Amino acid sequence: MSSAFEPADTRRSGGSVVISVDAMGGDRGPATVIAGIAESAEKNDAIRFIVHGPEPELRRLIGKRKGLAERCDIRHAQGVVTMNDKPAQVIRSAQDTSMWSAIESVRAGEATVAVSCGNTGALMALSVIRLRKLPGVNRPAIAILWPSRNPQGFNVMLDVGADIKADAPDLLQYAMMGASYARNGLGLARPRIGLLNVGTEEHKGRAELKQANELIAAAAPEGGFEYAGFVEGSDLPGARVDVIVTDGFTGNVALKTGEGTAKLVGDFFKDAFANSIMSKFAAVLAMTSLKRLQKRIDPRRVNGGVFLGLNGTVVKSHGSADATGVSAAIKLAFQLAQSGFHDRLAARVAQAVVQAAAAPPAPAEEQTP
Repeated sequence: MSSAFEPADTRRSGGSVVISVDAMGGDRGPATVIAGIAESAEKNDAIRFIVHGPEPELRRLIGKRKGLAERCDIRHAQGVVTMNDKPAQVIRSAQDTSMWSAIESVRAGEATVAVSCGNTGALMALSVIRLRKLPGVNRPAIAILWPSRNPQGFNVMLDVGADIKADAPDLLQYAMMGASYARNGLGLARPRIGLLNVGTEEHKGRAELKQANELIAAAAPEGGFEYAGFVEGSDLPGARVDVIVTDGFTGNVALKTGEGTAKLVGDFFKDAFANSIMSKFAAVLAMTSLKRLQKRIDPRRVNGGVFLGLNGTVVKSHGSADATGVSAAIKLAFQLAQSGFHDRLAARVAQAVVQAAAAPPAPAEEQTP
């Protein structure tokens, strides 16, 4: 996959891409985050890290990993943003936290991407406040990778919860940002975009969806992507498109539904293979295939939602991520940094702003089921 990424100007130190890591936000504590950093460092010698958290504890954990101290700069931050903290509270008292410090390293130009396992709402709020939105962006988006039947193995979906609302110009920007992410994150030269709706027919959906449908179609030639029109929920894991665009409310419901369904199916498999002696024997015979399936749908290996539309790149790792999950989020951050993703994204957003400004306002009309 790395061959798909073209080198670009990034924040580097000694020839390395610098990643800023919040060591304190995850459910499993800093030891797991440091283990993920060590795993990434072992696999990729082109990464350096700025690690944020209580210095004595981080120095002790990093010191246990051979050669890791030379790759890490520690920034002392005593405070921690917990999963229960409300964004409004965090904004008022976050300056001494590891999350704030990690974002500040990107804002100051010391690192290209920030990675955190912490509270999603707080991370988005602090990212917007400290990094600011790209010119013309009304609502940032969170993009995630969804397992699919496509050759790359995943589809991009956005927004999955940064903002519950999205009008037609917002959805156009999401399409542009999603296409840029697919090019730089999945190596797709000309991504296929779909707009999530209650049906594929053009007369269906809300007025803003119909206007967004026209805006995205008009932007496709200059935007360097193919537009497939409306798609349905069944297309999320399919091969019809590479990027699914939707509002944050719908996207978050779809994401949580997909995660719950995957867990349910996994539990059903376990129950089925533990049902009898013969089923246990069948599980042994199918072990190779089951491991291959497990690896393909393992959420740890696709860990990382990307905040799009900001003056800097932030990767949100699952709060419960283990070392493998943290390493996967760092790998994604490295790929985006190496490809010059942020500068390319800014150019696409600027194009979307011009396109939306030239479009007529959406007509008032009834919603069609």
